[in-house]
This record gives sequence, structure tokens and C-alpha cells, in this order.
Amino acid sequence: MFRALALVAVLFGAVGATAAPATPQSAHRRTPYVGAISADAADGRVIVADGENEEAYPASVTKLMTAFLVLEDAAAGRYSLDDMVVATPEVYNSEASWVGIKAGERMSVRDLLYALMVESANDAAIALGVNSAGSLDAFIAKMNARAAELGMTRTRYYNPNGLPPGRPQNRNKPYPWKQFNVSTAADQLRLALELVKRPEIFEFTSVKTCDLIKTPGGYRISVTRAVNRPQRATTLARGETIVKQLCNHNHIMVKDKQKVFNPDGREAVDGLKTGYIDAGGSSIILTGTRKGRRAVVVVLGSMSASLRDEHARRLLIDALGAMVW
Repeated sequence: MFRALALVAVLFGAVGATAAPATPQSAHRRTPYVGAISADAADGRVIVADGENEEAYPASVTKLMTAFLVLEDAAAGRYSLDDMVVATPEVYNSEASWVGIKAGERMSVRDLLYALMVESANDAAIALGVNSAGSLDAFIAKMNARAAELGMTRTRYYNPNGLPPGRPQNRNKPYPWKQFNVSTAADQLRLALELVKRPEIFEFTSVKTCDLIKTPGGYRISVTRAVNRPQRATTLARGETIVKQLCNHNHIMVKDKQKVFNPDGREAVDGLKTGYIDAGGSSIILTGTRKGRRAVVVVLGSMSASLRDEHARRLLIDALGAMVW
């Protein structure tokens, strides 16, 4: 699937010198990253690769596999994106970032996907997983089976949201999973290349802000800002209140100084997902388009979000430049 290319050291050195990190490096968290790779989405042609087969902790990048399986379910007619999900007690096996949905409350599959991609809601991942497969364990098995089908040979999932093992804050019981999710940049590229073949994913990953609304029976989402779309105001029905605004964690898509613009003035970046845990550092799968061509970038295990964003942004700009003269 991938064509090996020689890495030009100048490309990675050109991003700029960085101060020595305060947090010690590890096998899964390094300066500038554990692994990185970029590719043309049309054919999977690798443009740049560095440490792409090194194992890292993907953290909330995990949620892309969760979203992928849900979109596959909907495409297969197993349920609709507008179907309502009734949360089960497993949603308590999570912590912030979250929606705050409780057992018995309702939220649509579509709105859970917004929460998953914009807020990186860990409880939304669990609710979607249980709805998809009937139980958390069954969904984790489904994640690993699909990863194997995609050739993600060095990926192992233990939960649908990327949280580390251990005890959640202010909870008496530890998480039911005992290990970190593990993957590589090359494996995550395989997933991303499949995911971007489904244009419906960009309904969720291109959202910059949305309002989380408490309804009489649960929650819903109202999108307020998205890539290359005008801002919209939220309209409330009787008995509804806005709980908070959810903001996308993809700084390259939402922060003016980091955005990537095309020659026609339109924003290039429309996804996909960031992630962070202390043990695994900061990661991102980034994608964008220029003149109808799409590039995908993966950076896993950076020592900081700023390092992650520097390298991912540069890799995307260089990839789009290489693809579109």
C-alpha cells in the first residue's frame, strides 16, 4: 500500500529549533514525535515518512476508528444517524472531555458523532460503541477485527476513546481496560485513507464550534461554525437550555494564525482528529484539500501540542504543494 520514500532531513529540521522539554521523553512520547507520515489520499502514495512504524499511544485519535465503524453501520442500514441512543451505565467509564450524558438519557447517533469529533467526548464514544455492538467488549472486538482487515498489524485497541488504563478522577472503580491503545503512524494512515473515502465524515470533523443543548430527555447538538460555512445561531425549543459551547481541538483548523488557506482564499483543512494523554503526548491526523486533491498527515507522540501542530501543518502544506503545482 505504501511506497517507501527517502526522508529529507532538511524538511524536518526546517520547522525550527525547540527548547528542551520539561517532561521526560519515553518510547511513546518524544521530541519532535514518535512517528509521522503524509500521503496522497487518492492512491495512498506516501510523500514523507519518519518513524512511521514506531508504536505510539494514539489517545483520542482512537475515536476515528469509533466514528468509522458507526458510519459503516449506518451505511449498511443497521441504524440511522438520526436514531436515538439511550445511554447505558457504561458511559460512567469515562471522564472529561465529555458531554455528561447519564444512563437512561437520549442523544441521536448524529449528535453523538458531533460530540465525539468536536469535543472529543469520551462518554459519547462509549455510548456509540455500546449502541453499535451491544456491549463495550463486543465493540472493542469489532474495532480490532476491522483494524486487522485494514492491515493495521501493529494496532491494538482496548477501548473506544483512547483513555489510559487506571482510575478515572473522582471515581471509585478503575477503568475496565488494563492497557493503553497502541498504534503506529503507518497504521493510522491506513485508517485515515479509508475514512476520507466516506465524505459524510466531514460533516463532523469540519465543525469548529457547536452548542451542547440539554433537552427534557437528554442532549442535542447545534452546529454554529464550520469550515468555509457562515456562522449560525442556535434556536432553542421549549424546555431546552444551552449547557456549553463545544470547540474543536484541531488548532490548525480553528486558530487564525495556524490555518492553511488555498490560493482562492478558502480554508484547506477540514479534519480529522487530535489526541493527548500524558503518557503518549500529543497526536493528530490532519487532512486538507487543494484543487480537488486531498492529502492526509499523521503525527503521533509529540512532546507538546505546539510541536505536533508545527510538524503536521508543515507536512500538510508540503504535501499539498507536491500534489498540486
